[in-house]
Amino acid sequence: MISLDQLAQATIQAARTAGIDLAGIAPVRETDLPELAAFSEWIDAGHAGEMKYLEKRTESGELRRSSLQNAAPWARSVIVCAQNYNSGAPYSTDVDDPARGWISRYAHARQDYHDSLLEKLRQVESAIIHLALPQFPELKTWCYVDTGPVVERVYAKYAGIGWMGRNTCIINQQLGSWLFLGVILTSLELPAGLPAPDRCGSCTRCIDACPTQALIAPGTMDARRCIAYLTIEKRGEIPMEFREEIGHHVFGCDICQDVCPWNRKPGNAPAAAAPEFEARQELVHPELNWLAGMSPEDFRETFRESPVKRAKYAGLRRNVA
Repeated sequence: MISLDQLAQATIQAARTAGIDLAGIAPVRETDLPELAAFSEWIDAGHAGEMKYLEKRTESGELRRSSLQNAAPWARSVIVCAQNYNSGAPYSTDVDDPARGWISRYAHARQDYHDSLLEKLRQVESAIIHLALPQFPELKTWCYVDTGPVVERVYAKYAGIGWMGRNTCIINQQLGSWLFLGVILTSLELPAGLPAPDRCGSCTRCIDACPTQALIAPGTMDARRCIAYLTIEKRGEIPMEFREEIGHHVFGCDICQDVCPWNRKPGNAPAAAAPEFEARQELVHPELNWLAGMSPEDFRETFRESPVKRAKYAGLRRNVA
């Protein structure tokens, strides 16, 4: 016989064995997760812009992402895994060359994080199934990275991964905020961790540094003003009011993380140990002429395993222009 406590401990150990940097367990009861109500309010305020996939609703009209009961009523625990993706590349706020652009740090890697982290999640999932299935024959699991109906940051907070910073990112006291999040839903009611305490204090550096004033309140972003949204998710023309403020960004933005003291403090935010997150040097502060001269075939080959492909060829050319 294996207890739920032992299963929880074995799950955390399986995550470490798979090469995942941080792992924790969060409850699913909405009464324990008040931040989920804020997500519904955020959607209703129109802050999601054109990201209609965030607005998907059930047949009864409820937002799928506002409650796991809407999408996975069998889920009793959320296992949250966080992977450090920081590299040795400079911060975007520390470089300035008009002949070069900026690609967000998460897209510097040699492999799309969706694939690499999902592979590790499945290793953890297999370990859980191996240990639990004989005793829990009705066991259900579901793992994914960015593709499921869950507000991962909320569960990451209550799994003890980190606190939800004023820049809306999960911040860990040692690793900073350069973290990919993946989750495993399970029908096992595993003992949950403790929520991480908020350590932003009175700091407003991220809010003050945002060129487009996308952080409209501590922990609240209007995506329609965010450079990452404008250069990745937005289709068609970028509004004139934001073009100058976008600066050298051609895919994504790191400013609110670059200025965060938890990413700049000596000894914090170490470089990722996983080799798949080593930066491709040609994507770090890349030459604009190189990007502008790409053919559709060059784009597909260069970004075949990169998140940059989400912007599409036309979107990247628009941003470079």
